[in-house]
Amino acid sequence: MAKEDWTVDRLHVALPHSASRQQLLQDVNLTPIEDLTHVLDGWAAAAEELESARPLIEEARARAAARGALPAELETRDVTADVLRDAGPRQNHQGDRGRGAA
Repeated sequence: MAKEDWTVDRLHVALPHSASRQQLLQDVNLTPIEDLTHVLDGWAAAAEELESARPLIEEARARAAARGALPAELETRDVTADVLRDAGPRQNHQGDRGRGAA
């Protein structure tokens, strides 16, 4: 999928975990507009990496279902932190919480 095909909604759907989807939405909502393209490019790269891994993931699921466990030759590790890190720099918006319009 080309970068121009990505929308915030398609990125949201492509992310496998609710925490990463929530982080995407937070980044979109809290990033200054002049930095938004850079942040979204990072998320698009992460989504493309996940999409490219989909065949291996599906193969592992099928093999696990057939055997009751993942084959020993498949390395299993949680890469969620790597994907979130590679999605781009996070804006520090913790100070923004609690500040409303009122």
